[in-house]
Amino acid sequence: MKPVFLFVAGLLCASAATPVLSADKISAGAKVAQSCMMCHGENGLSTMPGTPSLAGQSEIYLANQLRQFRDGKRHNEVMGVIAKPMSDADIDNVSAYFAQFEVELKKR
Repeated sequence: MKPVFLFVAGLLCASAATPVLSADKISAGAKVAQSCMMCHGENGLSTMPGTPSLAGQSEIYLANQLRQFRDGKRHNEVMGVIAKPMSDADIDNVSAYFAQFEVELKKR
């Protein structure tokens, strides 16, 4: 019985810590995102033709794309230079930051 109790207690502690970790990721990501906003717009809502909006995109998708730019698997002159020095933590954090936004689509 004791091992089961310890397992359940561990799960409860881990789930209680998740929102704090997520908030820390978003806060750290906001700092990294400052350089992204020159092209991708404030809060990731692009107004520049040919530059995608990042706000509301999936965290997994954003992280994957940044890693591909960083690792040279996806090519874009600007993004390659920007992503090259980013650590995995930087990528995870900035992806969490842009993924936190909800974007509503409306017909014109």
